[in-house]
Formats: sequence, C-alpha cells, structure tokens
Amino acid sequence: MSSNDLIYVIDDDQDVCDLISRKLGDFGFNLRSFCTGAHALQAIRREAPKVCIIDLGLPDMDGMALVRELASHKGIGVLILSGRGSLPDRVMGLELGADDYITKPFEPRELIARVHSLLRRLGQDQPLTETPKQARFADWRFNPATLTLLRDNGDELTLSAAEGDLLGTLLRTPQQILSRDRLLGDQTIPYDRSIDSRMSRLRKKLESDPREPRIIKTVYGAGYILATAVEWY
Repeated sequence: MSSNDLIYVIDDDQDVCDLISRKLGDFGFNLRSFCTGAHALQAIRREAPKVCIIDLGLPDMDGMALVRELASHKGIGVLILSGRGSLPDRVMGLELGADDYITKPFEPRELIARVHSLLRRLGQDQPLTETPKQARFADWRFNPATLTLLRDNGDELTLSAAEGDLLGTLLRTPQQILSRDRLLGDQTIPYDRSIDSRMSRLRKKLESDPREPRIIKTVYGAGYILATAVEWY
C-alpha cells in the first residue's frame, strides 16, 4: 500500500520524529513533525492532515488536551504514540476521542499497519465517485461521508473516525448480536476493553439515558446489539 496523505507527527523527541518520518515516508506518506502542541495547532489551522500521531508528553501542553482538541475536527484521525502504557491512560485517550493507541517502544511495522487501518476507517480507500449512503435509525440520521449524526430535533453531532466505524458496523447488521472481536474489525492489536470505551462514548451521544440504553444494548457475555430498525437511503 502507498499513500500521499498528509500526516503530522507531534513529539518533542526528534529521534522519534525522524524514525517515523523515515519509515512512513518509504510508503509515500507526506510527513511533517512538530515538537510542541502549539506549533502543531497552528499548522492544522493552515492545512489539516489526515492523521495526527501524538505523544502525550509534550513540553508546552498536556497531550490529552491536544487529543481532545483534535477529536473535535472532522476527518482527522488521532493516533496516540506514548510511553504511558497503563490501562487508565489508554482508556482516557480513547474517551477523549483518540482512534488508536500505541505504546513506546514501538515496532515501526505495527505503526504503519495502524496508520493504514485508520485511513481505511476514515474512508480513504473509497473511490472518489462513490457516494456513501446515509442511514436512518431511531430518531437519528447518520452520514458516513462526514461522520455526522443529525437528530430529528435538529441536534447535530460529529463522531470520531473510530466511533463512526463502530456505528457503521452496527448499522450494517441491525438487531444482530455482534461480539467484541467482530466490532474490533481490522484493528491490528486490540487492547483490553477498547470497544467498551468507544461504546460508552457512542452511547453518550446517541442515548437519552446512557445508563439505560435503548438503541445499543449490551448482551452480557456475548457483545452488543443495535436494537432498532435501520433504513439506508
């Protein structure tokens, strides 16, 4: 696989930036590196990348705050690459909107695979002439092309790439129990409870009461089910 998509690497370790730039550059990616979150945000305002690879230990700001900021941008995938390998850090990163998480030290081939996987989730492999369908379910409409949810009352929300991928899988198989492995899709190396964290974020956006979900239900010991009919148009 090759791509000329723009990728930003945000890490104050120049050796890490050079390694990522060299390895991903071999696959045709266009890489730019930044040593501070402020410099990266300035560049994003001028030209948004397809993917941001973020270290959490930045010198000028909390990396988690940067993840939260980038998750609000439509169409930007967020991949955390950090020495913080604890489960609470990984869960927090996902809760704040990251699409994937890799711990240091890392294997460059794994990073390449994760970037390709994230771009697939963002829809980069679709032909430009293809017009993605929209789905209607419950009191929502979902547009996979823009990762937006529109409620009948006019409320509009934007999903992260990972949330959109998860919802899309559920919408394509309504009223069927899906295991966590099925919902993980092509994520290369899943980590504990990652689907549960993403499901929690998705429910907070979809459900009137996330503690008593009516749209996405848990089937204990089996997985999850989209408990409503879906119309594609």
